[in-house]
Amino acid sequence: MSKLTALHEAITCLERVWADAEDSNDLSREQLVSATDAVALVQRRLDAVQVDVAAGLARESRPELGAGSLAKQQGFRTPAKMLSTTMGVSTGDALRLIKVGEGTAPRTDLLGAKLPAKYPLVREALDRGVLSAQAAAVVTAMLDRCRVAAGAERIAEGEKLLTEAAVGLGLDELRKLVVRAEAWLDPDGIEPREEERRAQRSLTMFERDGYLHVNGKFDAETGAPIVAAVRGFVSATFAARKDAVDPDAPDADRRTVAMIQADAFSTFCAHMLGCAAKGPVLAGATIVVRMSLDDLESGTGSATIDGMEQPISVSAARRMAANGGVIPCVLGGDSEILDWGRRKRLFTKAQRLALVERDGGCAMCGLPPEMTGAHHIRWWQRHRGSTDLSNGVLLCETCHHRIHDNGWEIEIDGIGVGAKVWFIPPPYVDPARTPRLGGRARFDLVA
Repeated sequence: MSKLTALHEAITCLERVWADAEDSNDLSREQLVSATDAVALVQRRLDAVQVDVAAGLARESRPELGAGSLAKQQGFRTPAKMLSTTMGVSTGDALRLIKVGEGTAPRTDLLGAKLPAKYPLVREALDRGVLSAQAAAVVTAMLDRCRVAAGAERIAEGEKLLTEAAVGLGLDELRKLVVRAEAWLDPDGIEPREEERRAQRSLTMFERDGYLHVNGKFDAETGAPIVAAVRGFVSATFAARKDAVDPDAPDADRRTVAMIQADAFSTFCAHMLGCAAKGPVLAGATIVVRMSLDDLESGTGSATIDGMEQPISVSAARRMAANGGVIPCVLGGDSEILDWGRRKRLFTKAQRLALVERDGGCAMCGLPPEMTGAHHIRWWQRHRGSTDLSNGVLLCETCHHRIHDNGWEIEIDGIGVGAKVWFIPPPYVDPARTPRLGGRARFDLVA
């Protein structure tokens, strides 16, 4: 099927949904869902055409053509400038389209013989309409960065894993995958990049219009305690607000998250100056550093920090583990009981750590662990559910209500921290009720 034929079919699908409506106000909820899916498909099909056109434009505007460059003949200095002006996008976006086009278009050698595309699986995903141009740009840019260090065979494996895993993910979720994939493809590059980021860390302050402006940039190792402390402060504040006697009182706490984070920063600094005032206790505000035993023993590979996307080197993980407030992820030791049955209603700290290891935060939407609670899948009272890992899941307050109010179901596949969490949508969301993978497993590119 040609790209234009596929694009026409997607547009026809959208026309069928929109047939009798003048605008979105005339669409039912079911039609709005169908229209959203159809628009997304049209956009991805159009992306496949755009990257091909961008590659052709770049080919006909290559520098060696001189005055015969297509872009120059049209009055533009570069093909990216021509694309950005014609499409109304930034020059950076145009450059990314060209790069994706060049990486996914068929090539020729010096003798004119045809060669396969640099990234054939990304091209196939674009042609099938399951990958957007933006997603393809994120994937191919990372593969280009690691190409020399990883080698062709490993790059091909990484391309396969990423194109399969990227289907159905938003761009933000895909970026998390790509960060982990880069650490897997080029583990030796983690420490040099880490040192470079560490050398560029900064905190600047200036006063303007009656405000103190604070701008910070931190590497993962330096930033981890900040993230843990500030998020812990926010969580403790919301817990206190929830327990308030009268939340509607005139003096009730109505601060936004941004305001609470600002107050947290001020409170921590005041505490360092010896302030006697006490802020909320940051119960559970710890830093969890996770790595495999093999990487720990060999000193190679990478580690991750709960609540942060950027992997760190094993040497950085060792340094952090030597500090207070940091928990190396070792679970299930002789002194810890991870399954309590019906003897305890509330999940223990050891169990919560195990759930964090398995779910990574809210198993449904991905919010960080400190913004979640450990919930029984089979309710404690109504279903006589046990307080075991197999019956527990980390959920933020919003997702907890969404599941109970809207008829979603949860299933745990496997045992212990290596189990997978699946969310089963109600029939009105998906008549087939196809399970959707949740938890940390969504981002575990390589088992």
